[in-house]
Amino acid sequence: MSIPRDPDRLVFFTDAVVAIAVTLLVLPLVDVVPQAARNGQSATEVVTEHKPEIFGFLLSFAVISRLWFSHHDFFRHVRAYSKPLVICNAGWLLTIVVLPFPTEMVGVYGNDRFTAGFYIATVLLAVVFQTGLELVVRANPELASKTAPPPADYLTGSVTAAGLLALALVLALAIPSLNYWTLLLLFLSSAVEKAWRRFRS
Repeated sequence: MSIPRDPDRLVFFTDAVVAIAVTLLVLPLVDVVPQAARNGQSATEVVTEHKPEIFGFLLSFAVISRLWFSHHDFFRHVRAYSKPLVICNAGWLLTIVVLPFPTEMVGVYGNDRFTAGFYIATVLLAVVFQTGLELVVRANPELASKTAPPPADYLTGSVTAAGLLALALVLALAIPSLNYWTLLLLFLSSAVEKAWRRFRS
């Protein structure tokens, strides 16, 4: 059953949690500065000696920003919510809140196979929950905006991203030297979606 209430409250709560998660990403870098000073490191060494931590921060900032943009854009087409929608949204939020944890592991353990797998699996789970949100709304038209329902391309894009992330996870675990570079597979999303549309037509 749908709950005939504007989902703005759910969106505001989600946005607040995402903002906190993004803020948490930078805290380990902030802690590095006094630690470096105690160790007698120069200001430039704060950067040059902590490249893995900086890489992890930038990677996760980009990932969370992209995930939030997709989520935010999707909810422009939602006018009500249901229990399954709230559950999927909570699952999506869980992955966002968890992401700073593997991000910190990236800074400490670098190219470790488990760390790369954990990181990519967390991002994959976020996309799976995003796909779940879209499926819930497609299954219950009462949830969708009457004037601007979610475009079919949204679901195609989410499924494509999930498939590419699953492939990235397998490759990262099978060939440890590839680790986070496998995330570049996501740049193939547009090409895969176009090929799928041509196949269906």
